[in-house]
Amino acid sequence: MTAKLFLGHRLRRLRRDHELSQTDMAARLGISPSYLNHLERNQRPVTAALLLKLAELYEVDIRTFANGGGHRTGPDELAEIFSDLLLSDLGVPRYELAELANNAPSVADAIARLYAALREANREGGVAAGGDARALVTPENWVRDYIQAHRNYYPALEEACETLGGALSHPLSMTEPMRRRLKDAWGVTAKAVPQAELGNISQLYDRERRLFLLSSELKSENRTFALAYQLALLELAPLLDRMVAEANAPDEGIAQLLHMHLANYAAGAIMMPYGRFLSACEDMRYSIDRLSGEFGANVEQVSHRFTTLNRPGQRGVPFFMLRVDPAGNISKRYAGDQFPFSRFGGTCPRWNLHAAFQAAGQVVTQLIETPDGQRFFTVARTIERPIKTELGGGLLAIGLGCPIEHAHKLHCAEGYDLDKAPVTPVGPACALCPRQDCGYRATPPAGRMLAVDRTKKTISPYPFVA
Repeated sequence: MTAKLFLGHRLRRLRRDHELSQTDMAARLGISPSYLNHLERNQRPVTAALLLKLAELYEVDIRTFANGGGHRTGPDELAEIFSDLLLSDLGVPRYELAELANNAPSVADAIARLYAALREANREGGVAAGGDARALVTPENWVRDYIQAHRNYYPALEEACETLGGALSHPLSMTEPMRRRLKDAWGVTAKAVPQAELGNISQLYDRERRLFLLSSELKSENRTFALAYQLALLELAPLLDRMVAEANAPDEGIAQLLHMHLANYAAGAIMMPYGRFLSACEDMRYSIDRLSGEFGANVEQVSHRFTTLNRPGQRGVPFFMLRVDPAGNISKRYAGDQFPFSRFGGTCPRWNLHAAFQAAGQVVTQLIETPDGQRFFTVARTIERPIKTELGGGLLAIGLGCPIEHAHKLHCAEGYDLDKAPVTPVGPACALCPRQDCGYRATPPAGRMLAVDRTKKTISPYPFVA
């Protein structure tokens, strides 16, 4: 049975974006104003016929509209926030959180932003009296929220990069065409130099001397990416500047971080132009190694590119991706439409992402199931840092996952009986996870009464009343 779609707030926002009254929009849709009013108040579900009509009249993508048009703070994330000790005694029921997320998404986003700022304040020791609370909005969180709001997809940037990347395509490597482009179009000479000459920098653009310096210790695919990045900064400067200005970042530092993210995105899109890359993904069944060879990219670059395949009418498998170090610090997090882990915390210890460190160089696969019954096929593998230094070296791990209904499209799922393979139960984060009898539980579940019996020891260190 197909779930009913209650999309009131999205419909209301669409109407207001087009500066229409309910009477005007209802007339265009061929429905009564009272029916439209019921739809906007979530008293009636949106039908498939109405979705098609919206797509025809307002050029909305049906899947994006039905999924919320980008990441918004959902009931699970609100539940994580309200499980905090500061709020858990309120006992806010889940249905109220769902109503808030669905009917007032901007308010839900504001709550999430405030909570993120509060966590940062606690970590930094608070804000001095009279200080600006906006300083607590960390660059990382702000840019991450921006990425999620756009579902890690930027149409104008993709179009420009596809044109540029297509012009630079070469059957052997894009490195030489990009080097020539920098020289001929911009008068910039790219040069590899010993790492000692750059200090703690791996690449440097010297504007005055028109030199682009690259560390000689960078691997070939990292050099290619660096050339694409510098080319994006020069060729796409007006577009990148406009996108950053429209984002209206809280301060210049965050704006610069966003600019770097967009330029990195562009570099990947230049190396792996959308249409050609998606076609290769489908032909090669998303084999990371084959795609790396085809496009002269590394594992991380290909994995990141997977998460950007959100073009309406030409979508790829909806992957989520994380990058972690051996200590468990998450340095990249790109969530798909569905993401089984906590937004503010880490991952479930039962997910074998960290097992990749014990099987360096190997592909580790796993089927996981969330408490609500959703299943994901996941892949984990280690990668090396671009440059090893005395202070920083060693391995990182990349984790990818997609809903199980897409797993049959993946090369690494061949041989799996997706209906009979073992499934590992996971949770969002220990403080939120409703699973009992889990020996991996690290913290008590928020808002639940413990059921500790001093006469016996349980598998879980924190048994609780269901």
